[in-house]
Amino acid sequence: MQTTRFILVRTSHPGNVGATARAMKVMGFDDLVLVQPRFDDVLTQPDTLAFASGATDVLHRARVVSTLAEALEGIHTVVGTAMTPRDFGPPCKAPRDLMPDLAHSGASVAFVFGSERFGMSNEDVYRCHALVSIPTHPDYGSLNLAQAVQLLAYDWRQALGGFSVLPRTPDPVPADALAVQGLLEHWEQALVDVGFLDPAAPKKLLPRLNQLFNRAGLQAEEVHILRGIARAMQAQAAKAKERC
Repeated sequence: MQTTRFILVRTSHPGNVGATARAMKVMGFDDLVLVQPRFDDVLTQPDTLAFASGATDVLHRARVVSTLAEALEGIHTVVGTAMTPRDFGPPCKAPRDLMPDLAHSGASVAFVFGSERFGMSNEDVYRCHALVSIPTHPDYGSLNLAQAVQLLAYDWRQALGGFSVLPRTPDPVPADALAVQGLLEHWEQALVDVGFLDPAAPKKLLPRLNQLFNRAGLQAEEVHILRGIARAMQAQAAKAKERC
């Protein structure tokens, strides 16, 4: 499996660490390394845990190291993040121009993010094989650190194949013929109880109801609802008889 690591260098705000963990987890990544964060206990601070919003397993796996070199151990391709190209730095591309080829290479990849205020230092940029810059409106390109992580994590996941969109609810279970027949018999009795159906002269009511139920393509849950209505009809009919 292709290794993917997200590296935050000299991060200042605990909330960004937690939000980064959340951004990574929703895209299926869990390898987070912090280089010289402002707070040594950043992984356990209240703001970190709150902004992680349940992605605490990513925080538990995360490591804090002293240098970028330590954070890059085992990584083949280093991708830095920058708003603009740097002198003597690697070429800078939009994420979707770089990531497809990178995904096909099968190499282990690290995405490196600089501090909230200053971004990546030139020294760290020179360690990178490539730079990516998220295309933004030319008049305002200020992205929160965790937002940038989320955007790159999404594009990288798409380059790796992406996830299927899951339905909100399970596929409905169709009612079988036996359940529909039981429903029809129940409604027949309920309609008799409320005086709507004369069992001595049913005419074509029941065959028409049968066709109606078949055309509706009833689901199992819908059969339960309709039988509940029939029970309520019978209960009201029984109460009416008691009052008479």
